[in-house]
Parts: sequence; structure tokens; C-alpha cells
Amino acid sequence: MLRLLISVVAFCLAAGARAQTPLPLPVPPPPLSKSAKGMIGNWVFSNAVRSKLCRVTFKDERAAVGLALDFDPACARLFPLVRRVVGWTYPDNDLLYLLNAKGKALVEFSEEEGFYEAPTPGVGVLFLQVPGAGPPAIKPRQVTGTWALKHGEDPPVCIFALTDMVSHDGFALTMYPGCAAGVARTRLRQWRLQAGQLELIPALGDPWRFERIDHDTWRRLPGRPDQPVLVRQQQQEQGAAAKPQRP
Repeated sequence: MLRLLISVVAFCLAAGARAQTPLPLPVPPPPLSKSAKGMIGNWVFSNAVRSKLCRVTFKDERAAVGLALDFDPACARLFPLVRRVVGWTYPDNDLLYLLNAKGKALVEFSEEEGFYEAPTPGVGVLFLQVPGAGPPAIKPRQVTGTWALKHGEDPPVCIFALTDMVSHDGFALTMYPGCAAGVARTRLRQWRLQAGQLELIPALGDPWRFERIDHDTWRRLPGRPDQPVLVRQQQQEQGAAAKPQRP
């Protein structure tokens, strides 16, 4: 009986000690970076030519990974990639990341003078802009480099370099040797950006006009299935010359 009484007293003392021990306070979330604070609110999510647009809302609430965000229902239909996005993060002096459930970045946006741009493999260039803003202006530095003029999957009909050297009312264009005869006869010498379109200017005749499909592809206008496209050449391809194909 005495042992039972001692056990009951010991249990009560231990329970009282546990009751007096304060519970740990929840750890507050880290403060938002200055960059992240600027994202809070509604944005327009679109492709490069703005043929697909929907709304996304960035929140300052914690999510399972990063911060919470809310895509308009249309986004999942227009951009299936967003079905895997569960959070976002934007550290100062870094990129804006859209994250999957494992914390891996699915999309990486960089700031470009009032809008955000993300070249995304398998998707193309994605944009974020404030509602009501017009299409983002394309800068010449985004277009300079080596490009191939192609019909579908055929070999290039011409390869040329769009330089940043000023020439008359545009910039200088250099054609590589080996262009198809019909292209070589045009003697393309200049290029320029005009109202969001890329124009290649021949020595005689009207400019060749192209519309942007994504960061690395432009399609000649008017848009017909047989129209050639311009495809940006990667570093290892830039020394290659085009073999003559269709004029």
C-alpha cells in the first residue's frame, strides 16, 4: 500500500512538472526579401506572342514549399506545366523561381525592365507582366547572334549573323557562304526590330518580316505552313556553313 501511494505521488509530481514546462513557440517564417515583396499581387502569365494569357496571384503566405501562389483555372489548360507548381521563391539578387513539390525549380524568371522572362525548355519563353501592360519590348541584344533560315526539319538554306553594328537605320547582317541561290541573290545586308517584328532588309525589294515564336525561333510573315523560320544556332553550330537547299 505504501509503495502504491509513493508511486501515485511521484506520478503527480512528474505530471505537474510537465504542465509547468512551456511549450516551444512556433518558429516565425523568415521575412520576405525586397524582391519577393514586389511580386505580391496579381500578374499576367503568358507565352512570347501573348496568344495564351491567364492570371497568377503571388501571395505572402507560406506553402509546403516556398510561398503560396494561385493560378487562374485557365492556366492549367494553356500551360500544363503549372499543374506541378506548388510554390515560389524570390531571393534578393537572384531569379524568381516557381517550385514543384520537391522544391525543384520548374521555371526561372529573370527581371527585364518591368516584366519577367523565362526561356523554358519544351515550353518556350514565358512572361510575367502586371495587368494592363502592353507586350514587352524586344531589345536588339536579345536578337544578336547566329541564325539559320530553315524549312521545317530540312537543313538550313542559309546561315547568317545578326550583329550589333549600326548600319543606316538598322544593324549589319552578315551572310555566311553556302546560302541557297535564291536567298543569296537577295543580298541581305541589314536587320532591325519594327513594332515587335524582326525585319531582314535586302539590297533591293521589301524587307522580310518575321514574328517571334519563342526565344530561339521566328516565323516569316505572312504565316503559312510553308514559310521558313529563323532558328538560333547554339555555340557549337555557329561556325558551320549552310549547304544549298531550296531557293
